[in-house]
Amino acid sequence: MDTKLFARIAAGAFVAVALTMTVLTLREEREVVQSEVVTIREPDSDPLPGQLKACAAMGELALSAPDCRAAWAEQRQRFLGIEPREASSAAEPEQAPADIPPAVEQ
Repeated sequence: MDTKLFARIAAGAFVAVALTMTVLTLREEREVVQSEVVTIREPDSDPLPGQLKACAAMGELALSAPDCRAAWAEQRQRFLGIEPREASSAAEPEQAPADIPPAVEQ
């Protein structure tokens, strides 16, 4: 077989494959570029997020602050989906069980 003929056949096949791939690429539907959705949180009348940020800025002092403890309890209840306690049950302090003796300090 003649080398020139083989080179021409190979070149023709390469051009045919290149044209086929080009046509297939042009036939594909272009993917619609969706714009990025940006959500802007508008401040509402809920003071809890601001109070939680203030407690976070306080550091270790927030552990002993009753306002921070109440804010964390409220956030925990919201996160877990627990209904708020009724006023009567919240006003009553929790009592230790009678069978456990109180701790003795030494």
